[in-house]
Amino acid sequence: MSEPGNRIDQAITDAYRITAGDVLVALQSDPANGLADAEAQRRLTTYGPNELQSEPPMPRWRRFLAQFTDPLVLLLLAATIISIIAWLLEGAAGLPYEALAIIAIVIVNALIGFFQEERAEEAVEALKKMTAAAATVLRDGRRQTIPSRDLAPGDILLIEEGDAISADGRLIDVTSLQMAEAALTGESQPVTKNIAVIDEDAGLGDRTNMIFSGTVATFGRGRAVVTATGMATEMGKIAGLMQATPEEKTPLSLEIEDVGRKLGIGVVVIAVVIIATILLVDQVTSFAGIIETLLLGVSLAVAAVPEGLPTILTVVLALGVQRMARRNAIVRKLAAVETLGSASVICSDKTGTLTKNEMTVRTIVTPSGRVDLTGTGYTPAGDMVLHATESPVSDPVLIEEVRRTLLGGALANNAVLEERDGVWAILGDPTEAALVVAARKIGLGPDELEQRFRRIGEVPFSSDRKLMSTIQTDVESTDTVAVIAKGAPDVLLARCTHERVGDEIVPLSDARRNVILAGVEGLGAEALRTLGIAYRRIAEEHFDTADEALEHELIFVGMVGIIDPPRPEAQAAVVTAQQAGIRVIMITGDHPVTAATIAAELGIVAPGTAAITGAQLEQMGDDALLATVRAHSIYARVSPEHKLRIVQALRADGHVVAMTGDG
Repeated sequence: MSEPGNRIDQAITDAYRITAGDVLVALQSDPANGLADAEAQRRLTTYGPNELQSEPPMPRWRRFLAQFTDPLVLLLLAATIISIIAWLLEGAAGLPYEALAIIAIVIVNALIGFFQEERAEEAVEALKKMTAAAATVLRDGRRQTIPSRDLAPGDILLIEEGDAISADGRLIDVTSLQMAEAALTGESQPVTKNIAVIDEDAGLGDRTNMIFSGTVATFGRGRAVVTATGMATEMGKIAGLMQATPEEKTPLSLEIEDVGRKLGIGVVVIAVVIIATILLVDQVTSFAGIIETLLLGVSLAVAAVPEGLPTILTVVLALGVQRMARRNAIVRKLAAVETLGSASVICSDKTGTLTKNEMTVRTIVTPSGRVDLTGTGYTPAGDMVLHATESPVSDPVLIEEVRRTLLGGALANNAVLEERDGVWAILGDPTEAALVVAARKIGLGPDELEQRFRRIGEVPFSSDRKLMSTIQTDVESTDTVAVIAKGAPDVLLARCTHERVGDEIVPLSDARRNVILAGVEGLGAEALRTLGIAYRRIAEEHFDTADEALEHELIFVGMVGIIDPPRPEAQAAVVTAQQAGIRVIMITGDHPVTAATIAAELGIVAPGTAAITGAQLEQMGDDALLATVRAHSIYARVSPEHKLRIVQALRADGHVVAMTGDG
């Protein structure tokens, strides 16, 4: 029999490709009771705490002394020593004012750099404390909440809606569980999870039976057995890649080194030439004369050293850091500010960086036409405009159909929208929240809904049915209850027998059904996620319990197209960068169609440009990759390793690359 450690390592590697039961056996974990406390402590000792490793913080004294390693500063220190020697040789009369002035300049320069870096480190530490998390596990058969750093391989992790995941794990049971994985994969939409074995070698975004550190449960609940902690998690692997990348000097540091080296050589040459000339021309032979000549040559050489240059550079960089700080950006090293200014390429993640990471209803399609909603994100401000002309909607039938569609979307919904300190935020699934926001834009807020409707039942969403329903009483129809359903349009249409056209309810023919499905494909080509809305009314006395039997003989009312839209300021930023000669490249883990659509909207690529996928990158050697990064500016379904290869190829091509985003 293999050792437990080896079995656990094997489970970590292959967890998504084997059954949940086999993973539990390999990890020697009991799904009903979890690990024993003693066993969990033993594994913590073996595998270490569940936290990302990082370089130990540099002691303050070392950080202060590091300010004196700049070549120009070293040159000034050498000039100080020479000035003091000259002062001593001249009899130490008075004070060595020049040496004292240089020392003062050097110390002021060091203090500015030290305190700026100290503030940056304090800000980073404060952020780390803010992100400290806890996890709910089964141990010794008891439900316990523990610090996330105490999670061990084999722990049974209990997942509820809203939980932030702190380790990688194999799901062992789920109930309508959906995870937001944008921070890891770039996928803007929540991923529906299951426990089915995945046979093929799947990418992170396709491992639907796994949960990952750094992701969030947006809906449902589940249980998972922890398969990886700390640096062994997918997030840990990203951290390892970053740590393994050697730290290189900034362009400014290299230029300063070059200037310092040339100045040093120049100072020595000046001193030698002056001393040699005086000694040869004046034929100085006495010891006193030689000393005086040496002092004169050295003094002239020291005078050539630009004492104020290091301080000027430090002050200018510090001002840049302060400007960045006012934009909520932490700069840990002063010289990094100049590197940003030298960037020739910006590689950006999509979700949450170029986009808002706030799902938004962009379009509504009803039997009478298509309407777009303006506004982005969770702020409930926007207007209805005709899709083709972007002019205001005046057709009362179309307006009523849009209103009916969004009313259904808001009622078949569990998300909550609330304002906190002037900022709109959501609780629940982002896609459902988009429907709530859209309804508010046309005046269907919670007060209006609660005055008319009251929920009395729900048929929850499931990945098998791909829809959910709520049952509502309606003050406008006291003898019936309304079953309101939303879900994947193809699934919903299969349960519909009629559609609502204006105030009429007409049979849903096969031809009409095909037209609607063609519209779904069209919206998909625009990178829009589609949801259909339908309803039915039943006599109140016939309603007994909420179950799937109610989700038949539905009346289709319309569908919505949802997207994580570009930030309004992102397009202007892309244009500004391009006008400055900086190339913008999108690198995301999201779907190629979505990535291409957003990139085209932002002006990164021309409309119709296809994305290069991670699978294609896998097949490329270094030469092919170099040719690819020169020609293509959009990459999708890529892993952190792919991102690193792209950046390395760009740097090998002579670019200064800035990387932004969460991936």
